[in-house]
Amino acid sequence: MKFEGIYTPAITPLAADGSIDKAAFANVLEYLVESRVHGVIIGGSTGEYYAHTAQERFELAAQAKDVLNGRLPLIVGTGAIRTEDSVAYAAAAREIKADALLVGTPPYALPTQEEIALHVKAVDRAGGLPIMLYNYPGRMSVSMGEAFFDAVADVKNIAAIKESSGDMAQLHRLAIQRPNIALSCGWDDQALEFFAWGATSWTCAGSNFIPREHVALYEACVIEQDFAKGRRIMAELMPLMDYLEGGKFVQSIKYGCELQGLRSGGVRAPLQGLNDREKAVLKDVITTLKRNIAQITGGA
Repeated sequence: MKFEGIYTPAITPLAADGSIDKAAFANVLEYLVESRVHGVIIGGSTGEYYAHTAQERFELAAQAKDVLNGRLPLIVGTGAIRTEDSVAYAAAAREIKADALLVGTPPYALPTQEEIALHVKAVDRAGGLPIMLYNYPGRMSVSMGEAFFDAVADVKNIAAIKESSGDMAQLHRLAIQRPNIALSCGWDDQALEFFAWGATSWTCAGSNFIPREHVALYEACVIEQDFAKGRRIMAELMPLMDYLEGGKFVQSIKYGCELQGLRSGGVRAPLQGLNDREKAVLKDVITTLKRNIAQITGGA
């Protein structure tokens, strides 16, 4: 599988009682199909996988497969503290014929580079699917380093990496030293730099509610190779990137979805929703960037 384009880590809408709203989840997926993103990720951080039971994760992945029905690639997240749990999610993804796995470093345990490699290999054996690695030391506390990449060099299913360290030197090292692993931008305000260094995809939470604007940057930089246009689009996206990095990330993504007419149902504890002032600021940011990017791309 080639990872190319915009990959959306889908939100998980909630009902009033806090349970997963499966009808609203189906609507989210249909919206992404209609918006022409290039793939959907289930069980990612934006989907609040850490707040779900194992059964909820199994059911969400299966529902996503049914709803998408081959119209978009489905990537299933395997994030968990225990390798045994990640293996179970990978096996379930294989059972439903998902297209790929998202495989990150187990959080909290602080594994060594060799231990991360053993974890990835165990997940690979269980899933047998193309893998997008997920390097996010800000949440996992450990980064995938040179020793790790050397240790997994024989894992043929590793096709890409969502690089979310925010470390530009890490981006440079991967682009130069690991050309066999496709780069996917996982640090939103560096998207332009990722594309300049040859990234072929962007895994971006904001594409849940402004997918076309994210696709526009991808097309400008990767398809058209027009980085002057790309810089203009990125400049308009930056206020949103700055807002999202200010805290309440998932809450902001879900409110953005509500502004597009999608039901999100808030977030699970310990997170809390946006207040009225925060909502007003985010709404203004989104309205402004949509208008300005439409002018750049010639959209309505």
